[in-house]
Amino acid sequence: MFENFDWIHAMRTSPVMLVILACSIMTFGFAVERLLYFWKRRGSPELLIAQALVKARKGQIEEAAGTLVGAAHPGGPVAAQVLEHAHRTDDVIEERMQIALSEQRLLFERNLGVLGTMGNTAPLIGLLGTVWGIMRAFHDLAATGSAGPSVVAAGIAEALFTTAAGLLVAVPAVMLYNHFTRRTNVLLTEAENQARSLRLTLSDGERPAQRIAA
Repeated sequence: MFENFDWIHAMRTSPVMLVILACSIMTFGFAVERLLYFWKRRGSPELLIAQALVKARKGQIEEAAGTLVGAAHPGGPVAAQVLEHAHRTDDVIEERMQIALSEQRLLFERNLGVLGTMGNTAPLIGLLGTVWGIMRAFHDLAATGSAGPSVVAAGIAEALFTTAAGLLVAVPAVMLYNHFTRRTNVLLTEAENQARSLRLTLSDGERPAQRIAA
């Protein structure tokens, strides 16, 4: 179906196709960036907390907190707040945990809005190109004074192609947006659960007494 389609002509005659091409490039670029970021932030929060607990039990509170802060998984920075503020009240620890979770959410959700926007607007941009192309095809039909369908068939086919192109951009964008959103929620839930587990362990008699220097 596409082997006889004049892509160059479509790009030259339809500015909408240029917009869709730009949207596809943006979608691909931000998708690759997010894939690499999520790949770097993977890890085992259970192992991370276990290693921190070993150091905390030895009195190496600063080393344990430093290990957690430098961890790739978001559970590390969140759990580090429990150790760094272990000498303070439970309300303060809870507040610091929520702040750390919010900061991690901002990092994971960066650029996801672009993917969501592309998923929502690309079909509308393609539809705009289709309406524009059909209007132009009927204008050509009126100019020729002929009612033959062959006069406008090529123009309508070209016009409908913009909608198809918009959907080709939107479908992957929506799928990736949903995947990254769900993955963000999973990672942050794991981070919160591990931080609370560490907090419970410390409150059961292992809360470090020494204070970490600011």
